[in-house]
This record gives sequence, structure tokens and C-alpha cells, in this order.
Amino acid sequence: MKSSVSRQVSNESFVFKYTLSSVAALVAETVTYPLDLTKTRMQIQGEIDLHSKADTRVHLVHRGMVHTAVGIVKEEGMLKLWQGVTPALYRHMVYTGCRMTCYEFIRDKILGRNIDGTTSVWKASLGGVLAGAIGQLVASPTDLVKVHMQMEGRRRLEGKPSRVNNIGQAFRNIILEGGVRGLWRGWVPNVQRAALVNMGDLATYDTVKHKILAHTNLKDNYVTHMLSSACSGVVAASLGTPADVIKTRIMNQPTANGKGLLYKGSIDCLIKTVSNEGFMALYKGFLPIWARMAPWSTVFWVTYEQVRKMTGTTSF
Repeated sequence: MKSSVSRQVSNESFVFKYTLSSVAALVAETVTYPLDLTKTRMQIQGEIDLHSKADTRVHLVHRGMVHTAVGIVKEEGMLKLWQGVTPALYRHMVYTGCRMTCYEFIRDKILGRNIDGTTSVWKASLGGVLAGAIGQLVASPTDLVKVHMQMEGRRRLEGKPSRVNNIGQAFRNIILEGGVRGLWRGWVPNVQRAALVNMGDLATYDTVKHKILAHTNLKDNYVTHMLSSACSGVVAASLGTPADVIKTRIMNQPTANGKGLLYKGSIDCLIKTVSNEGFMALYKGFLPIWARMAPWSTVFWVTYEQVRKMTGTTSF
């Protein structure tokens, strides 16, 4: 009887952690989403130029982060800054819930903590890589739909026909064109990016937080959580931006019979991007990525930690 009750409590705790991380992610995603849209538009600027030279109707101007965001508002309207937010929210309900619960399971049950309760950097890094990869593999179809919807305003300005008007149509178009497997187009760079981002985010936050608690007088409160999340955001953005650029370009490329017309895969996209635009093209959108990750990480981690504390769940 006692064993049955223990299992029930354990299951509720696992479900609660998943739900809590998802809710915290939804709040952070909604607030910072315009920066994600801006980043996506910036990442394909050079690519559009390269493939639009024969089309005299298209005249594109390279813009920085602020000009890109202002241009979206002027040319498409304020609400277009949240274009594609719905699949983004769906994605985080799946992705963040999976990555957070997987990381804690891998860290605590498989790799194990140190005797003093801390986690070795290599264990935290490995746990972050695995958790990010698993979460993104599951959520990849919603990421593909998000990228398609984010680019609709840009396509209309270029005089191209609209591809999708809503989430349902986006999913149907992808399946009709490439089958169910088409929903995972671009999953390789997507998973690679998520693995790198989560290695930076989870491992850095986990390590920095416990270092602060061990070597300073700060307590396990929102100040420590904010400092830790600030560090994790910088590392995550630095590791994940190149893979994010590749992921965005592969997902946004035109297809025929389910196959991309511009790139054969991640390596091909990497080589063409660097060859045509230089190495720094891999860091297009870095500023909005970092500018978004900083508040996103802060909102997420502070919310996640505080609600865990309020409900009696152990600190992350």
C-alpha cells in the first residue's frame, strides 16, 4: 500500500515538472517571440539575394536587427511580429517539457550527482546534449511549421504566392508534398542546434548556480537564478547560432517531391553559406538570438524555480 502511494506521488511529481516547465516556457515564448521572428528574417537575407538575381521584381535591402523589426511593423503590421507564434507555443509545450524532464532524469537517475549534490560539468553537458536532442526530435514538425509561417509576410512582399494561411494548412501542405516524413525535414540541423543550445543552457545554468551557492553568500533565490540564467543565455546563443542559421535555411528552402532544391543537407548548406557569404554569415541573427535568450532564460528559470519552491518540489 505504501509503495503504491509512493509511486503515485512520484508520477504526479514527474507530470507536474513537465507541466510546470511547459507553462513557464509559454510565458517566456510569448513575450520574446518578435525577436525570434526578426532573427529568422535576418538569417535568410543573403540567401534570398543569391537566388533572386534573375527576378527583377525583387529588390531586397540588408537590414540589422532594429531595421528588420521596424520594417516588419511598417510593411506588414504590428501583429505580424507574432506571425507563427501558435506553432511556436505548441512546440514549447512539447519541446521544453521533454528537455527539462529528460535532463533531470538523465542527471539524477542515469549519470548521478556528486557526493556533495553537485553535477560534474561533463555530466551536465552530456545530459544537456541528450535532453535537447530528444526534445527537439519530438517537436521538430512544429518548428518546421513555425518557420514556414514566419516567412509568409516576406513572401508576399516579394510578389510570391502565399504558401500557408494557418497551422492546419501548413501541416497538410507538408504532408501532401513529402509525406509524413516531410514533417521532419531539417530535423538533423534542428536536433544538432537543440543539442548545442541545451548543452549551453542546461549545463551552464546548473553549473553556475551551484558554483554561486557554494562559493558566495548568495542564497537559492531569484537573484542567483537571474545571474545563472544570464550566463546560460550567452553560452547557449554562442553555441547554437550557426546551427540555427543552417536549420532555418534548410527548413525554408523550396522543395520538389519532398527534396530540397537548394541544399542536399546540413553540410552542403554549411559549405554554400560560408563560400557565398563568408564565415560570419553563420552568426546572422546572433544579436536577436542572444537578446531573446537573455530575457527568455530569465523569465523561464525564475518562474520555474519559484513555482517549484512554492509547490514543495526540490530546487533544480
